[in-house]
Amino acid sequence: MSQNSATINYILLFSLVLIWGTSFLLINRSLLSFIPEQVVLIRLWIAAIVMLFVLLIKNRRLPLGIVSWFHFSLLSVIGNILPFWLIAVGQTTISSGLAGLLMAVMPLFTIVLAHLFLKDDKINRYKMAGFVIGFSGVGFILAPTIASFPESTLSVLLVLIASLCYAVNTVITKIIRQYDPIVVSSGVLISSSVIASLIWPQSLISIEISSASTVSLISVLLLGVLPTGLAALIYFNIINRTGPTFLSNINYLIPVVAYFLGALVLNEVVLWHDLLALLLIIFGIFISRKKVPSIKI
Repeated sequence: MSQNSATINYILLFSLVLIWGTSFLLINRSLLSFIPEQVVLIRLWIAAIVMLFVLLIKNRRLPLGIVSWFHFSLLSVIGNILPFWLIAVGQTTISSGLAGLLMAVMPLFTIVLAHLFLKDDKINRYKMAGFVIGFSGVGFILAPTIASFPESTLSVLLVLIASLCYAVNTVITKIIRQYDPIVVSSGVLISSSVIASLIWPQSLISIEISSASTVSLISVLLLGVLPTGLAALIYFNIINRTGPTFLSNINYLIPVVAYFLGALVLNEVVLWHDLLALLLIIFGIFISRKKVPSIKI
């Protein structure tokens, strides 16, 4: 990899961190006027429209084959519809910062999935140690939540499942990464919008823009354009350039951005056990990235 190529990769990576780090804040504000299903529908349709314009500007065409659209539909459900909905439902009872913090476990899930489904990404002692350390951090979130806020326990689990969905999506994208980033981003978002509308037709029909607050409207608009539309383009671009392991580095920083944005903008309470959990999860990810030294004979 050339120095210039590596620089571009890191610019894309940090752009994705900043964009995705704000998504939990935007979801929180969107939920002031819309139910979770409507937040998912609006952000997907806005993102799909944005990507259609990008597709036209770049003079790209969507494939017509059934296999391609099966791939897009699969990525739509696992990487967009399901995790978007799980996070939105979860954020009805937990803070935006905590939701962002829980996303940090995605690379730990990726370790296991990559070992099972990718030939060149097997578990070693460092990855196993990182997995154990990282998930011990999750325990520091679950234990106080169950003890003090039992009604929020389900929400924590829903967001963790969303994190698992993103890990599955990352590995699937690695396996079928023969598509142009603009094409796959557009195809996935178009599929997501249509499928989500078929799943929640009543929620789509009952959207009332006129009664929504200005804050919610701006938030859901930005949610569609940035963390959903633009982020999808950057995401698939990074996957194509580097693969899922490099992409998993975003989880060092996304939870930090999300957690402290919630504290600074929404005045969410910073809890010591959340910070300890964050440190353990990030340390676990760091350990899992260490290389096993080769044995010289």
